[in-house]
Amino acid sequence: MAANDEPRNEDDDNAVSDSGLEARDARLAEVAAGMVEQGFADDELAGEEAEAKPKLSLTVKIDKPGACERHITIAVSRADINRYLDEAFAELTPKAEVRGFRAGRAPRRLVEHQYKDQIRNQVKSSLLLDSLQQISEEHAFSAISEPDFDIEKVEVPDAGPMTFEFDIEVRPEFEMPNWKGLGITRPVYSVTPEDVDRHMKQVLDRFSRQAPVDRPAELDDFVAVNIVCRRADEVIRRLDNRTFRVRKQLSLADATVPGFGSAMVGCVAGDKREVAIRIHESASDESLRGREIQGEFEILEVRRQEHPSITPAILDELGGFVDEGELRDTVAQEIRRRFVYHQRRAIREQITRELTAGANWELPTELLRKQARRELDRIVLELQSSGFSAEEIQAHSNRLGHNVVASTAVLLREHFILERIAEDEKIEPTERDYDLEIHRIALARNESPRRVRARLEKRGQMDTLRNQILEAIVIDRVMEEATFQDVPFAWPDADTAATADHICEPVADAIPVAQAGDSEELRQPAERG
Repeated sequence: MAANDEPRNEDDDNAVSDSGLEARDARLAEVAAGMVEQGFADDELAGEEAEAKPKLSLTVKIDKPGACERHITIAVSRADINRYLDEAFAELTPKAEVRGFRAGRAPRRLVEHQYKDQIRNQVKSSLLLDSLQQISEEHAFSAISEPDFDIEKVEVPDAGPMTFEFDIEVRPEFEMPNWKGLGITRPVYSVTPEDVDRHMKQVLDRFSRQAPVDRPAELDDFVAVNIVCRRADEVIRRLDNRTFRVRKQLSLADATVPGFGSAMVGCVAGDKREVAIRIHESASDESLRGREIQGEFEILEVRRQEHPSITPAILDELGGFVDEGELRDTVAQEIRRRFVYHQRRAIREQITRELTAGANWELPTELLRKQARRELDRIVLELQSSGFSAEEIQAHSNRLGHNVVASTAVLLREHFILERIAEDEKIEPTERDYDLEIHRIALARNESPRRVRARLEKRGQMDTLRNQILEAIVIDRVMEEATFQDVPFAWPDADTAATADHICEPVADAIPVAQAGDSEELRQPAERG
Protein backbone atom coordinates (compact mmCIF):
# COMPACT_ATOMS: atom_id res chain seq x y z
CA MET A 1 0.00 0.00 0.00
CA ALA A 2 1.38 3.42 -0.87
CA ALA A 3 2.39 5.63 2.04
CA ASN A 4 -0.18 8.26 1.05
CA ASP A 5 -3.10 5.81 0.95
CA GLU A 6 -5.43 6.78 3.79
CA PRO A 7 -8.18 4.62 5.25
CA ARG A 8 -11.59 5.55 3.86
CA ASN A 9 -15.03 5.47 5.46
CA GLU A 10 -17.06 2.53 4.22
CA ASP A 11 -20.01 4.87 3.65
CA ASP A 12 -17.98 6.54 0.88
CA ASP A 13 -17.50 3.30 -1.05
CA ASN A 14 -20.22 4.01 -3.60
CA ALA A 15 -18.59 4.53 -6.97
CA VAL A 16 -21.74 3.06 -8.55
CA SER A 17 -23.99 5.99 -7.69
CA ASP A 18 -27.61 5.61 -6.67
CA SER A 19 -28.48 8.39 -9.10
CA GLY A 20 -26.97 6.38 -11.94
CA LEU A 21 -29.07 3.34 -11.07
CA GLU A 22 -32.16 5.51 -10.72
CA ALA A 23 -31.51 6.99 -14.16
CA ARG A 24 -31.15 3.51 -15.64
CA ASP A 25 -34.39 2.35 -13.98
CA ALA A 26 -36.13 5.48 -15.26
CA ARG A 27 -34.89 4.65 -18.76
CA LEU A 28 -36.24 1.12 -18.34
CA ALA A 29 -39.64 2.59 -17.48
CA GLU A 30 -39.32 4.88 -20.50
CA VAL A 31 -38.75 1.91 -22.78
CA ALA A 32 -41.76 0.13 -21.28
CA ALA A 33 -43.92 3.18 -21.94
CA GLY A 34 -42.41 3.50 -25.42
CA MET A 35 -43.55 -0.03 -26.21
CA VAL A 36 -47.10 1.31 -25.94
CA GLU A 37 -46.65 4.69 -27.58
CA GLN A 38 -44.68 3.33 -30.53
CA GLY A 39 -46.48 0.02 -30.99
CA PHE A 40 -43.96 -2.10 -29.04
CA ALA A 41 -41.07 -0.55 -30.97
CA ASP A 42 -39.16 2.65 -30.28
CA ASP A 43 -35.95 2.85 -32.26
CA GLU A 44 -35.06 6.30 -30.93
CA LEU A 45 -34.66 4.92 -27.42
CA ALA A 46 -31.99 2.52 -28.58
CA GLY A 47 -29.44 5.33 -28.91
CA GLU A 48 -25.99 5.25 -30.43
CA GLU A 49 -24.56 3.27 -27.52
CA ALA A 50 -27.12 0.47 -27.91
CA GLU A 51 -26.56 0.35 -31.67
CA ALA A 52 -22.85 -0.28 -31.10
CA LYS A 53 -23.49 -3.28 -28.84
CA PRO A 54 -23.74 -6.78 -30.26
CA LYS A 55 -27.21 -8.26 -30.09
CA LEU A 56 -28.19 -10.30 -27.09
CA SER A 57 -28.65 -14.02 -27.44
CA LEU A 58 -32.27 -14.25 -26.29
CA THR A 59 -34.62 -17.18 -26.05
CA VAL A 60 -38.12 -15.73 -26.40
CA LYS A 61 -41.33 -17.66 -25.86
CA ILE A 62 -44.65 -15.98 -26.67
CA ASP A 63 -47.92 -17.46 -25.46
CA LYS A 64 -51.32 -16.14 -26.56
CA PRO A 65 -53.89 -16.62 -23.78
CA GLY A 66 -56.34 -14.44 -25.71
CA ALA A 67 -56.71 -12.24 -28.79
CA CYS A 68 -55.44 -9.21 -26.86
CA GLU A 69 -53.10 -10.94 -24.42
CA ARG A 70 -49.49 -12.06 -24.72
CA HIS A 71 -47.41 -13.80 -22.05
CA ILE A 72 -43.74 -13.37 -22.90
CA THR A 73 -40.88 -15.34 -21.35
CA ILE A 74 -37.32 -14.20 -22.05
CA ALA A 75 -34.07 -15.98 -21.18
CA VAL A 76 -30.81 -14.01 -21.47
CA SER A 77 -27.82 -16.28 -22.15
CA ARG A 78 -25.07 -16.83 -19.60
CA ALA A 79 -22.52 -15.53 -22.10
CA ASP A 80 -24.35 -12.19 -22.31
CA ILE A 81 -24.61 -11.94 -18.53
CA ASN A 82 -20.86 -12.56 -18.17
CA ARG A 83 -20.10 -10.03 -20.91
CA TYR A 84 -22.20 -7.34 -19.21
CA LEU A 85 -20.64 -8.10 -15.81
CA ASP A 86 -17.14 -7.94 -17.27
CA GLU A 87 -17.86 -4.62 -19.01
CA ALA A 88 -19.37 -3.14 -15.86
CA PHE A 89 -16.42 -4.11 -13.66
CA ALA A 90 -13.94 -3.00 -16.33
CA GLU A 91 -15.58 0.43 -16.33
CA LEU A 92 -15.76 0.60 -12.53
CA THR A 93 -12.30 -0.65 -11.53
CA PRO A 94 -10.29 2.44 -12.67
CA LYS A 95 -12.38 4.67 -10.39
CA ALA A 96 -13.51 2.28 -7.64
CA GLU A 97 -12.98 3.40 -4.06
CA VAL A 98 -11.88 0.56 -1.78
CA ARG A 99 -10.70 0.96 1.80
CA GLY A 100 -6.91 1.04 1.99
CA PHE A 101 -6.36 2.01 -1.67
CA ARG A 102 -6.37 5.19 -3.67
CA ALA A 103 -9.32 5.51 -6.04
CA GLY A 104 -8.82 3.18 -8.98
CA ARG A 105 -5.81 1.34 -7.52
CA ALA A 106 -7.57 -1.60 -5.85
CA PRO A 107 -7.20 -5.08 -7.39
CA ARG A 108 -10.19 -6.11 -9.46
CA ARG A 109 -10.99 -9.11 -7.26
CA LEU A 110 -11.46 -6.73 -4.31
CA VAL A 111 -13.59 -4.42 -6.43
CA GLU A 112 -15.73 -7.36 -7.50
CA HIS A 113 -16.14 -8.46 -3.90
CA GLN A 114 -17.09 -5.01 -2.60
CA TYR A 115 -19.39 -3.95 -5.45
CA LYS A 116 -20.93 -7.30 -6.32
CA ASP A 117 -24.52 -6.42 -5.37
CA GLN A 118 -24.48 -2.95 -6.91
CA ILE A 119 -23.01 -4.17 -10.19
CA ARG A 120 -25.51 -7.02 -10.39
CA ASN A 121 -28.37 -4.52 -9.99
CA GLN A 122 -26.82 -2.32 -12.64
CA VAL A 123 -26.36 -5.25 -15.02
CA LYS A 124 -29.89 -6.46 -14.35
CA SER A 125 -31.31 -3.07 -15.34
CA SER A 126 -29.09 -2.93 -18.43
CA LEU A 127 -30.07 -6.43 -19.55
CA LEU A 128 -33.77 -5.74 -19.01
CA LEU A 129 -33.50 -2.46 -20.89
CA ASP A 130 -31.62 -3.94 -23.83
CA SER A 131 -33.79 -7.07 -23.92
CA LEU A 132 -37.00 -5.05 -24.15
CA GLN A 133 -35.51 -2.84 -26.84
CA GLN A 134 -34.36 -5.85 -28.85
CA ILE A 135 -37.66 -7.73 -28.76
CA SER A 136 -39.38 -4.43 -29.60
CA GLU A 137 -37.40 -4.37 -32.82
CA GLU A 138 -37.70 -8.07 -33.61
CA HIS A 139 -41.36 -8.75 -32.82
CA ALA A 140 -44.30 -6.89 -34.35
CA PHE A 141 -46.60 -6.25 -31.42
CA SER A 142 -49.03 -3.34 -31.23
CA ALA A 143 -49.05 -2.89 -27.47
CA ILE A 144 -51.92 -1.08 -25.77
CA SER A 145 -50.52 -1.28 -22.23
CA GLU A 146 -47.15 -1.29 -20.53
CA PRO A 147 -45.50 -4.64 -19.73
CA ASP A 148 -46.69 -5.98 -16.40
CA PHE A 149 -43.76 -7.36 -14.44
CA ASP A 150 -42.00 -6.77 -11.13
CA ILE A 151 -38.39 -5.70 -11.66
CA GLU A 152 -37.53 -6.52 -8.05
CA LYS A 153 -38.34 -10.19 -8.60
CA VAL A 154 -35.86 -10.51 -11.47
CA GLU A 155 -32.44 -11.77 -10.36
CA VAL A 156 -29.06 -12.17 -12.03
CA PRO A 157 -28.13 -15.79 -11.21
CA ASP A 158 -24.65 -17.04 -10.35
CA ALA A 159 -24.99 -19.67 -13.08
CA GLY A 160 -27.21 -20.19 -16.08
CA PRO A 161 -29.43 -17.69 -17.95
CA MET A 162 -31.37 -14.78 -16.48
CA THR A 163 -35.06 -15.45 -17.04
CA PHE A 164 -37.97 -13.07 -16.66
CA GLU A 165 -41.53 -12.99 -17.92
CA PHE A 166 -44.34 -10.51 -18.24
CA ASP A 167 -47.84 -10.02 -19.57
CA ILE A 168 -48.74 -7.36 -22.10
CA GLU A 169 -51.98 -6.34 -23.77
CA VAL A 170 -51.83 -5.95 -27.53
CA ARG A 171 -54.07 -5.03 -30.41
CA PRO A 172 -55.66 -8.18 -31.81
CA GLU A 173 -54.56 -9.54 -35.17
CA PHE A 174 -57.24 -9.39 -37.85
CA GLU A 175 -57.81 -9.25 -41.58
CA MET A 176 -58.37 -5.64 -42.59
CA PRO A 177 -61.83 -5.17 -44.15
CA ASN A 178 -62.23 -3.14 -47.32
CA TRP A 179 -63.01 0.43 -46.30
CA LYS A 180 -63.07 2.07 -49.71
CA GLY A 181 -66.33 2.79 -51.52
CA LEU A 182 -68.66 2.53 -48.51
CA GLY A 183 -72.21 3.80 -48.98
CA ILE A 184 -73.02 6.25 -46.18
CA THR A 185 -76.13 8.16 -45.16
CA ARG A 186 -75.09 11.72 -44.32
CA PRO A 187 -77.23 14.04 -42.16
CA VAL A 188 -77.50 17.61 -43.51
CA TYR A 189 -78.74 20.73 -41.75
CA SER A 190 -78.88 24.52 -41.91
CA VAL A 191 -79.08 26.74 -38.82
CA THR A 192 -82.45 28.49 -38.40
CA PRO A 193 -83.32 31.61 -36.36
CA GLU A 194 -85.46 29.38 -34.12
CA ASP A 195 -82.43 27.21 -33.38
CA VAL A 196 -80.44 30.30 -32.43
CA ASP A 197 -83.28 31.47 -30.14
CA ARG A 198 -83.27 28.12 -28.30
CA HIS A 199 -79.51 28.06 -27.97
CA MET A 200 -79.40 31.65 -26.76
CA LYS A 201 -81.26 30.48 -23.66
CA GLN A 202 -78.47 28.00 -22.95
CA VAL A 203 -75.89 30.74 -23.42
CA LEU A 204 -77.74 32.93 -20.93
CA ASP A 205 -78.20 30.12 -18.38
CA ARG A 206 -75.18 31.28 -16.41
CA PHE A 207 -76.84 34.68 -15.89
CA SER A 208 -80.25 33.27 -15.00
CA ARG A 209 -81.78 32.89 -11.56
CA GLN A 210 -84.03 30.17 -10.21
CA ALA A 211 -87.08 31.85 -8.72
CA PRO A 212 -89.41 29.91 -6.37
CA VAL A 213 -92.95 29.53 -7.73
CA ASP A 214 -96.20 28.79 -5.95
CA ARG A 215 -97.58 26.40 -8.55
CA PRO A 216 -97.14 22.76 -9.64
CA ALA A 217 -93.89 21.88 -11.39
CA GLU A 218 -93.75 21.81 -15.18
CA LEU A 219 -91.21 20.42 -17.63
CA ASP A 220 -88.02 22.54 -17.66
CA ASP A 221 -88.69 23.85 -14.16
CA PHE A 222 -86.24 23.00 -11.40
CA VAL A 223 -87.05 21.04 -8.26
CA ALA A 224 -85.05 21.00 -5.03
CA VAL A 225 -85.38 17.57 -3.44
CA ASN A 226 -84.23 15.20 -0.73
CA ILE A 227 -83.89 11.62 -1.96
CA VAL A 228 -84.01 8.45 0.11
CA CYS A 229 -83.07 5.26 -1.80
CA ARG A 230 -84.37 1.96 -0.42
CA ARG A 231 -84.00 -1.72 -1.18
CA ALA A 232 -87.07 -3.16 0.52
CA ASP A 233 -86.88 -1.55 3.99
CA GLU A 234 -83.13 -0.93 3.89
CA VAL A 235 -81.98 2.65 3.27
CA ILE A 236 -78.92 2.44 1.03
CA ARG A 237 -78.41 6.08 0.07
CA ARG A 238 -79.55 9.57 1.00
CA LEU A 239 -79.02 12.56 -1.27
CA ASP A 240 -80.03 15.79 0.44
CA ASN A 241 -80.88 19.17 -1.06
CA ARG A 242 -80.23 18.29 -4.69
CA THR A 243 -81.59 20.48 -7.50
CA PHE A 244 -82.53 18.98 -10.87
CA ARG A 245 -84.15 20.28 -14.01
CA VAL A 246 -87.47 18.53 -14.65
CA ARG A 247 -86.94 16.39 -17.72
CA LYS A 248 -88.21 13.03 -18.88
CA GLN A 249 -85.53 11.07 -17.05
CA LEU A 250 -82.76 11.64 -14.54
CA SER A 251 -79.32 10.17 -15.19
CA LEU A 252 -76.97 9.42 -12.29
CA ALA A 253 -73.45 8.07 -12.54
CA ASP A 254 -74.59 4.50 -11.84
CA ALA A 255 -78.37 4.59 -12.22
CA THR A 256 -81.29 6.01 -14.19
CA VAL A 257 -84.66 7.32 -13.03
CA PRO A 258 -86.74 6.79 -16.20
CA GLY A 259 -90.00 8.07 -14.67
CA PHE A 260 -88.49 11.20 -13.18
CA GLY A 261 -90.32 13.72 -15.37
CA SER A 262 -93.78 12.19 -15.04
CA ALA A 263 -93.32 11.95 -11.26
CA MET A 264 -92.18 15.56 -10.86
CA VAL A 265 -94.65 17.28 -13.19
CA GLY A 266 -97.56 18.48 -11.07
CA CYS A 267 -95.77 18.26 -7.71
CA VAL A 268 -95.58 21.12 -5.21
CA ALA A 269 -93.40 21.83 -2.19
CA GLY A 270 -94.08 19.31 0.56
CA ASP A 271 -95.08 16.46 -1.78
CA LYS A 272 -93.34 13.09 -1.68
CA ARG A 273 -93.13 10.93 -4.79
CA GLU A 274 -92.07 7.28 -5.05
CA VAL A 275 -90.07 6.65 -8.21
CA ALA A 276 -88.32 3.51 -9.48
CA ILE A 277 -84.53 3.74 -9.83
CA ARG A 278 -82.68 1.34 -12.12
CA ILE A 279 -79.17 0.45 -11.00
CA HIS A 280 -76.79 -0.25 -13.85
CA GLU A 281 -74.49 -3.19 -14.46
CA SER A 282 -71.35 -1.18 -13.73
CA ALA A 283 -72.42 -0.15 -10.22
CA SER A 284 -69.82 -0.74 -7.51
CA ASP A 285 -72.25 -2.78 -5.36
CA GLU A 286 -72.50 -6.16 -7.09
CA SER A 287 -75.65 -7.05 -5.14
CA LEU A 288 -77.47 -4.10 -6.72
CA ARG A 289 -76.30 -4.46 -10.32
CA GLY A 290 -79.23 -4.66 -12.71
CA ARG A 291 -81.72 -4.28 -9.85
CA GLU A 292 -84.57 -1.82 -9.43
CA ILE A 293 -84.90 0.01 -6.13
CA GLN A 294 -87.31 2.65 -4.85
CA GLY A 295 -86.50 6.32 -4.47
CA GLU A 296 -88.56 8.64 -2.30
CA PHE A 297 -88.31 12.22 -3.62
CA GLU A 298 -89.33 14.86 -1.09
CA ILE A 299 -90.06 18.13 -2.90
CA LEU A 300 -88.51 21.06 -1.05
CA GLU A 301 -89.17 23.75 -3.62
CA VAL A 302 -90.30 24.29 -7.21
CA ARG A 303 -88.42 26.92 -9.20
CA ARG A 304 -88.57 28.40 -12.66
CA GLN A 305 -85.57 29.68 -14.56
CA GLU A 306 -85.63 33.38 -15.35
CA HIS A 307 -83.31 34.64 -18.07
CA PRO A 308 -82.23 38.29 -18.08
CA SER A 309 -82.51 40.66 -21.00
CA ILE A 310 -79.30 41.01 -22.96
CA THR A 311 -77.41 44.06 -21.75
CA PRO A 312 -74.04 45.59 -22.73
CA ALA A 313 -72.60 44.20 -19.47
CA ILE A 314 -73.71 40.66 -20.35
CA LEU A 315 -72.41 41.01 -23.91
CA ASP A 316 -69.07 42.13 -22.52
CA GLU A 317 -68.86 39.27 -20.01
CA LEU A 318 -69.78 36.70 -22.66
CA GLY A 319 -66.81 37.78 -24.75
CA GLY A 320 -66.83 41.47 -25.54
CA PHE A 321 -69.55 41.35 -28.19
CA VAL A 322 -70.56 44.66 -29.75
CA ASP A 323 -74.27 43.88 -29.97
CA GLU A 324 -76.79 41.04 -29.88
CA GLY A 325 -76.42 40.43 -33.61
CA GLU A 326 -72.75 39.61 -33.23
CA LEU A 327 -73.58 37.29 -30.33
CA ARG A 328 -76.23 35.53 -32.41
CA ASP A 329 -73.72 35.03 -35.23
CA THR A 330 -71.32 33.37 -32.78
CA VAL A 331 -74.12 31.23 -31.35
CA ALA A 332 -74.95 30.10 -34.90
CA GLN A 333 -71.31 29.05 -35.34
CA GLU A 334 -71.48 27.05 -32.11
CA ILE A 335 -74.68 25.34 -33.27
CA ARG A 336 -72.95 24.39 -36.52
CA ARG A 337 -70.02 23.01 -34.53
CA ARG A 338 -72.40 20.85 -32.52
CA PHE A 339 -74.12 19.70 -35.68
CA VAL A 340 -70.77 18.71 -37.20
CA TYR A 341 -70.18 16.56 -34.11
CA HIS A 342 -73.54 14.78 -34.57
CA GLN A 343 -72.96 14.43 -38.31
CA ARG A 344 -69.50 12.96 -37.86
CA ARG A 345 -70.76 10.70 -35.07
CA ALA A 346 -73.48 9.32 -37.35
CA ILE A 347 -70.98 8.78 -40.17
CA ARG A 348 -68.44 7.22 -37.81
CA GLU A 349 -71.03 4.79 -36.46
CA GLN A 350 -71.91 3.65 -39.98
CA ILE A 351 -68.27 3.28 -40.98
CA THR A 352 -67.27 1.36 -37.89
CA ARG A 353 -70.43 -0.78 -38.01
CA GLU A 354 -69.42 -1.88 -41.51
CA LEU A 355 -65.76 -2.39 -40.66
CA THR A 356 -66.24 -4.14 -37.31
CA ALA A 357 -68.92 -6.57 -38.52
CA GLY A 358 -66.45 -9.45 -38.26
CA ALA A 359 -64.56 -8.10 -35.25
CA ASN A 360 -65.67 -10.71 -32.76
CA TRP A 361 -62.44 -10.80 -30.75
CA GLU A 362 -62.72 -11.59 -27.07
CA LEU A 363 -61.64 -8.50 -25.16
CA PRO A 364 -60.69 -9.28 -21.52
CA THR A 365 -62.89 -7.56 -18.95
CA GLU A 366 -59.86 -6.25 -17.07
CA LEU A 367 -58.50 -4.72 -20.27
CA LEU A 368 -61.84 -3.01 -20.89
CA ARG A 369 -61.97 -1.60 -17.38
CA LYS A 370 -58.42 -0.25 -17.68
CA GLN A 371 -59.13 1.30 -21.08
CA ALA A 372 -62.45 2.83 -19.96
CA ARG A 373 -60.79 5.93 -18.54
CA ARG A 374 -58.86 6.64 -21.74
CA GLU A 375 -61.94 6.16 -23.93
CA LEU A 376 -64.07 8.41 -21.74
CA ASP A 377 -61.33 11.05 -21.69
CA ARG A 378 -61.23 10.95 -25.50
CA ILE A 379 -64.98 11.40 -25.81
CA VAL A 380 -65.02 14.23 -23.26
CA LEU A 381 -62.30 16.04 -25.23
CA GLU A 382 -64.30 15.59 -28.43
CA LEU A 383 -67.46 16.95 -26.80
CA GLN A 384 -65.55 19.87 -25.31
CA SER A 385 -64.08 20.84 -28.67
CA SER A 386 -67.60 20.66 -30.17
CA GLY A 387 -68.97 23.18 -27.68
CA PHE A 388 -71.22 20.99 -25.51
CA SER A 389 -72.23 22.13 -22.04
CA ALA A 390 -71.06 20.55 -18.80
CA GLU A 391 -74.49 18.96 -18.19
CA GLU A 392 -74.59 17.50 -21.71
CA ILE A 393 -71.12 16.05 -21.28
CA GLN A 394 -72.11 14.63 -17.89
CA ALA A 395 -75.17 12.96 -19.42
CA HIS A 396 -73.02 11.38 -22.13
CA SER A 397 -70.46 10.29 -19.55
CA ASN A 398 -73.19 8.65 -17.48
CA ARG A 399 -74.55 6.77 -20.50
CA LEU A 400 -71.13 5.29 -21.18
CA GLY A 401 -70.55 4.49 -17.54
CA HIS A 402 -73.87 2.68 -17.12
CA ASN A 403 -72.40 -0.31 -18.94
CA VAL A 404 -68.74 0.51 -18.99
CA VAL A 405 -67.55 -2.90 -20.23
CA ALA A 406 -69.88 -3.09 -23.23
CA SER A 407 -69.39 0.60 -24.10
CA THR A 408 -65.61 0.34 -24.00
CA ALA A 409 -65.65 -2.88 -26.05
CA VAL A 410 -67.46 -1.08 -28.88
CA LEU A 411 -65.13 1.91 -28.68
CA LEU A 412 -61.99 -0.25 -28.61
CA ARG A 413 -63.08 -2.28 -31.64
CA GLU A 414 -63.65 0.99 -33.48
CA HIS A 415 -60.24 2.27 -32.41
CA PHE A 416 -58.38 -0.89 -33.46
CA ILE A 417 -59.86 -0.73 -36.96
CA LEU A 418 -59.22 3.00 -37.39
CA GLU A 419 -55.69 2.64 -36.03
CA ARG A 420 -54.94 -0.08 -38.60
CA ILE A 421 -56.15 2.19 -41.40
CA ALA A 422 -53.89 4.94 -40.05
CA GLU A 423 -50.89 2.59 -40.12
CA ASP A 424 -51.66 1.34 -43.62
CA GLU A 425 -52.14 4.90 -44.92
CA LYS A 426 -49.17 6.22 -42.89
CA ILE A 427 -51.36 8.77 -41.11
CA GLU A 428 -49.88 10.53 -38.09
CA PRO A 429 -51.10 13.79 -36.49
CA THR A 430 -48.87 16.80 -37.04
CA GLU A 431 -48.07 19.48 -34.48
CA ARG A 432 -50.48 21.75 -36.35
CA ASP A 433 -53.24 19.16 -35.85
CA TYR A 434 -52.59 19.28 -32.10
CA ASP A 435 -52.60 23.09 -32.12
CA LEU A 436 -55.92 23.27 -34.00
CA GLU A 437 -57.66 20.77 -31.72
CA ILE A 438 -56.36 22.46 -28.58
CA HIS A 439 -57.52 25.80 -30.00
CA ARG A 440 -61.03 24.39 -30.55
CA ILE A 441 -61.19 23.13 -26.95
CA ALA A 442 -59.90 26.48 -25.69
CA LEU A 443 -62.50 28.31 -27.77
CA ALA A 444 -65.35 26.23 -26.35
CA ARG A 445 -64.12 26.70 -22.75
CA ASN A 446 -63.12 30.36 -23.11
CA GLU A 447 -59.56 29.57 -22.04
CA SER A 448 -56.17 30.18 -23.58
CA PRO A 449 -54.75 27.35 -25.71
CA ARG A 450 -51.63 27.38 -23.51
CA ARG A 451 -53.74 26.71 -20.41
CA VAL A 452 -55.63 23.89 -22.13
CA ARG A 453 -52.38 22.26 -23.30
CA ALA A 454 -50.85 22.55 -19.82
CA ARG A 455 -53.89 20.87 -18.26
CA LEU A 456 -53.85 18.04 -20.81
CA GLU A 457 -50.14 17.45 -20.20
CA LYS A 458 -50.59 17.54 -16.42
CA ARG A 459 -53.40 14.96 -16.59
CA GLY A 460 -51.45 12.76 -19.00
CA GLN A 461 -54.10 13.19 -21.70
CA MET A 462 -51.95 14.16 -24.69
CA ASP A 463 -51.95 10.53 -25.86
CA THR A 464 -55.74 10.56 -25.56
CA LEU A 465 -55.83 13.74 -27.64
CA ARG A 466 -53.61 12.03 -30.21
CA ASN A 467 -56.09 9.16 -30.54
CA GLN A 468 -58.96 11.60 -30.98
CA ILE A 469 -57.13 13.54 -33.70
CA LEU A 470 -55.89 10.38 -35.42
CA GLU A 471 -59.37 8.85 -35.56
CA ALA A 472 -60.84 12.08 -36.95
CA ILE A 473 -58.22 12.16 -39.73
CA VAL A 474 -58.91 8.50 -40.56
CA ILE A 475 -62.67 9.13 -40.72
CA ASP A 476 -61.96 11.98 -43.16
CA ARG A 477 -59.82 9.62 -45.23
CA VAL A 478 -62.58 6.99 -45.36
CA MET A 479 -65.12 9.68 -46.29
CA GLU A 480 -62.96 10.67 -49.26
CA GLU A 481 -63.53 7.18 -50.69
CA ALA A 482 -67.22 6.90 -49.72
CA THR A 483 -70.47 7.67 -51.54
CA PHE A 484 -73.15 9.65 -49.72
CA GLN A 485 -76.91 9.89 -49.56
CA ASP A 486 -78.01 13.06 -47.78
CA VAL A 487 -80.88 12.95 -45.28
CA PRO A 488 -82.36 15.70 -43.05
CA PHE A 489 -80.90 15.95 -39.56
CA ALA A 490 -83.12 15.94 -36.47
CA TRP A 491 -81.69 17.21 -33.20
CA PRO A 492 -81.88 14.65 -30.38
CA ASP A 493 -84.40 15.48 -27.67
CA ALA A 494 -83.03 17.16 -24.57
CA ASP A 495 -84.93 14.75 -22.34
CA THR A 496 -82.32 13.92 -19.69
CA ALA A 497 -81.22 15.76 -16.57
CA ALA A 498 -77.77 14.59 -15.46
CA THR A 499 -75.80 14.52 -12.24
CA ALA A 500 -72.50 12.99 -11.13
CA ASP A 501 -74.15 11.59 -7.96
CA HIS A 502 -73.93 7.84 -7.29
CA ILE A 503 -76.48 5.56 -5.67
CA CYS A 504 -73.78 3.04 -4.75
CA GLU A 505 -70.62 4.23 -3.07
CA PRO A 506 -68.08 4.89 -5.86
CA VAL A 507 -64.78 2.99 -5.88
CA ALA A 508 -61.34 4.24 -6.81
CA ASP A 509 -61.10 2.42 -10.16
CA ALA A 510 -64.61 3.27 -11.33
CA ILE A 511 -65.13 5.10 -14.61
CA PRO A 512 -64.16 8.72 -13.96
CA VAL A 513 -66.46 11.71 -13.77
CA ALA A 514 -66.32 13.85 -16.89
CA GLN A 515 -64.14 16.92 -16.49
CA ALA A 516 -66.42 19.22 -18.44
CA GLY A 517 -65.16 22.50 -17.02
CA ASP A 518 -66.97 25.36 -15.40
CA SER A 519 -66.78 27.98 -18.09
CA GLU A 520 -69.47 28.37 -20.74
CA GLU A 521 -68.49 31.78 -22.14
CA LEU A 522 -68.27 32.45 -25.86
CA ARG A 523 -65.17 33.99 -27.36
CA GLN A 524 -65.19 37.34 -29.07
CA PRO A 525 -64.82 36.89 -32.86
CA ALA A 526 -61.56 38.83 -32.89
CA GLU A 527 -60.06 36.26 -30.51
CA ARG A 528 -60.93 33.27 -32.66
CA GLY A 529 -58.26 33.68 -35.30
